[in-house]
Amino acid sequence: MQEGTKSLPYKISYPKGKKTNILLSIPHCGTAFPEEIINHYNPSKIIKPDDTDWYLEKLYDFANELGITVIEAIYSRWVIDLNRTPKNQNLYDDGRIITSLCPVTDFKGERLYSSMNHEPKKDEVQRRLHKYYEPYHVKIDSILEELRNEFGSVLFWDAHSIRRNVGTIQKDDFPDLILGNNDGKTASSEIIENALNSLKESNLSVKHNHPFKGGFLTRSKGAPEKNIHALQLEMSKDLYMCNNEMDYDESKSIEIKNTLIKTFKNLIQLLNE
Repeated sequence: MQEGTKSLPYKISYPKGKKTNILLSIPHCGTAFPEEIINHYNPSKIIKPDDTDWYLEKLYDFANELGITVIEAIYSRWVIDLNRTPKNQNLYDDGRIITSLCPVTDFKGERLYSSMNHEPKKDEVQRRLHKYYEPYHVKIDSILEELRNEFGSVLFWDAHSIRRNVGTIQKDDFPDLILGNNDGKTASSEIIENALNSLKESNLSVKHNHPFKGGFLTRSKGAPEKNIHALQLEMSKDLYMCNNEMDYDESKSIEIKNTLIKTFKNLIQLLNE
């Protein structure tokens, strides 16, 4: 069962099996551009927007069967980035280059708009916040509250993927998996340990809170003292995509998909003990 219309900036799919107290968010899988601004962009850039977390909705297609509710973004992160702070504050202080709330360049530093006159000014940023950003966050808050009221506690899982190497963030390649929880602030130590141990049972390289601690979604939703736990999983795209990191690879995706399924099953068991 899915919820989503052209008027909403998100799509929701509900559990097919027994419902669990987990909400999965995929904020960077969107590829659409609103009609009122699509002509402002460089046409060659938006045919297949490179900074998209490609096919994560396909990689996580098992979630509903496990009883997990899923919310996905419809619009590209180049319209507005749902994982940045609404005031466009930098979440890291180590000198890395991170695209902004309403990006004007991609991760490579290439300009997105056909001219500087089309780049969003303050009023346009506020319009996009109201129309595309706030509804996604408000809906997440609503679902988390419903699940917590029903189950007593809830886990928010924010799913991301990134190219194996992004030189504007760091020179070295990224590891396979990076679990973020803002240095242990967004989830209980028991949940963090359970997720880490499950991920590390694979043959994949796993890092914790480095180089990513979780973006604004994870940091703003996680409140373990209120029984709302939040984790971000960043993964290198070549785990489930072809070497060009633009096309899905069914055979390569098997290992990481099995790891994710096992991780969620372990977390579901922990959350319901």
